[in-house]
Amino acid sequence: MTREYSTEKIRDKLIDILSQSKTGLTGMEIAEKLKVNRVTMSKYLKVFAAEGLIKQKNMGSVNLWFVEAGINQLNFPKDFFLVKSKYLEYVLSASSHEAHNLIRISLHSGANPSKLICEVIEPAIDAVENAFKNGKVGKSEKSFLDGIILTSISLISLFEKEINPKKNIVILSTGYQNSLHAQAASAAFHTENWKTSLLGDMSSAIDVLFDIDLQRFLNKIWSRREGIMIIVIFSSTEGAIKFFSQAVDSSKSKFGKNLYLALSTKIAKKTKTTADFISDNIETLLQWCQTVFESSQD
Repeated sequence: MTREYSTEKIRDKLIDILSQSKTGLTGMEIAEKLKVNRVTMSKYLKVFAAEGLIKQKNMGSVNLWFVEAGINQLNFPKDFFLVKSKYLEYVLSASSHEAHNLIRISLHSGANPSKLICEVIEPAIDAVENAFKNGKVGKSEKSFLDGIILTSISLISLFEKEINPKKNIVILSTGYQNSLHAQAASAAFHTENWKTSLLGDMSSAIDVLFDIDLQRFLNKIWSRREGIMIIVIFSSTEGAIKFFSQAVDSSKSKFGKNLYLALSTKIAKKTKTTADFISDNIETLLQWCQTVFESSQD
């Protein structure tokens, strides 16, 4: 009788049996060991191969499956520092396959997805930006390296999470310089069960009607006013912070006390705002948002 496993359980059991085999296993052997239908198992093998977890080798007329090297070599949380240094090495050397495979391996080795964002992805974003500012990489190379990081963020975002409709967050950046950080934050919040709306670079939206536009958007995505809504602005310019903060402030009177404004910036201490929270650290921002949500449930 065929057992019913979740995708996650099949993945774990597959890695376990392939790790124990030095010579590899055929698809038929895998299906029999896991007691999964052969056709169904074939589909899973293709998916896991695309994720970089397993690989196939043709041995004459036989196709054998092997686990990718390194899958069982990581142990979290103690290996976060190792992954951070290796990932940065791969990104700066433009080794996209190695960088993405390391993220896959980390996820399937039990790494907390949001901590991967905070402790691995965010430092890499800053390192690439600093390398560009110091003239160590040009615009073309920076664009390529940013692309490696963006794909890594997407891999983390693919992990399925049950979204809490009471945990609502809108994330925007006020320029392309901050957009990658905003995308990283969006992925981190998604992995923590937040209903996330990523607006991306909104620099083109700076006009007198933006506050009305924002209110229309909030009415659409938060129509029932369930739980809380937090708007996070990523910015590095004082003028943009003032403009978008004022737009959120004008919306607070219409949406009530459960609408909050958070700023992710390094210059806000010099800027007069009415933000509920200011930090340039995504992990700190995550913690504050969770605290606000828990307080709202009392």
